[in-house]
Amino acid sequence: MLDETGSRRGSPEAACAAAWQRARAQYDEVVLLLQGGGALGSYQGGVYEVLAETPFLPDWVAGISIGAVNAALIAGNRPEDRVARIREFWRRVTSRVHFPWLPPLEAARNLANLTAAATALLAGQPGFFRPRRAPPYFLPASTPTAVSFYDTEPLRQTLLELVDFDLLNHGPVRLSVGAVNIRTGNTIYFDNRERRIGPEHIMASGALPPGFPPVMIEGELYWDGGLVSNTPLQYVLDVGPPATSLMFQLDLFSSRGVMPRTLPEADERAKDIRYSSRTRLVTDIYRRMQAMRCDMNKLLAMLPEAARHSEEARRIAGQLTPARVNLIQLVYRRAQYDRDFKDYEFSANTMLDHWQAGRDDLTRTLRQTEWLEPPDTATGLVTHDVHFDAPG
Repeated sequence: MLDETGSRRGSPEAACAAAWQRARAQYDEVVLLLQGGGALGSYQGGVYEVLAETPFLPDWVAGISIGAVNAALIAGNRPEDRVARIREFWRRVTSRVHFPWLPPLEAARNLANLTAAATALLAGQPGFFRPRRAPPYFLPASTPTAVSFYDTEPLRQTLLELVDFDLLNHGPVRLSVGAVNIRTGNTIYFDNRERRIGPEHIMASGALPPGFPPVMIEGELYWDGGLVSNTPLQYVLDVGPPATSLMFQLDLFSSRGVMPRTLPEADERAKDIRYSSRTRLVTDIYRRMQAMRCDMNKLLAMLPEAARHSEEARRIAGQLTPARVNLIQLVYRRAQYDRDFKDYEFSANTMLDHWQAGRDDLTRTLRQTEWLEPPDTATGLVTHDVHFDAPG
């Protein structure tokens, strides 16, 4: 006999589904945080495909760069259409040739991936970017064409076809995408709770120089948000999540790795470190702040009655609203065939591998049902990473 989730009663799947329902009921909001990473972004598609089959559909999606594109595809489509639209985006922007017969030899895979990366550099990617007719060195200064190698107009057209921007701006999902103001060097988040979001805001979040041109919005030019921070986690924590939040952080670069042996491996490792971008630093700071809030609450309780009602005490108490955050971290782990060009290697084979890796990581994570419980108020924040915290 099947239960209301479609799982056989008494089965492990049914037990998980019941635990998911119980966990979801304990949270005010589910937040999805999507890091930037170019071609690695299909990993996030695989994660979302599994997430869409659970009670943990996001109420708030925040993204950087390719994470902003995936976020727009989620916020700008009905729940039943999202996975299909994300799949369509990745089908469009990856190489059309798929080699199901590719021999399982490292040399053959390396050659196929190198060819795909070189093709992206020389010819661009359909539905995403195309090379300019002339090198930027020979074009007039002070124009977008003079500061970038590629034209991203194809991405604008793809977004207009696959994202319903009316739904994105007036629907139930909050969307926040990060970009960097070129003039000030500061990060800004475009949030559909504060302004209308269009394709230009998504493109600004992914305008990584010198490949892609800056994007003009309301008289200011913007570049890729990953130049300052490649994760939207700090923004979400600073803005203030609801009292109890379950967050899925989907990172495309791992801060952990091994000593490189060659120059290309050194370039890849440096890229991983650069764009893994402070996830652990942000969580450590948030933990310390939460501990300080708890201590200050205790101190306020020790004050005499008159002091507790003073203006200063009330002002401090207003900053001590307890929040409970459960951060589930899913980090793409380097595959054997990955190289320093992995973020612009758009072959169909690799896209499908990344997608499957995302599916596998979230499936394994959700089996750890005890991880889905919210922390207590004193703890404030807990983190879980299936690659380090799951039993072997």
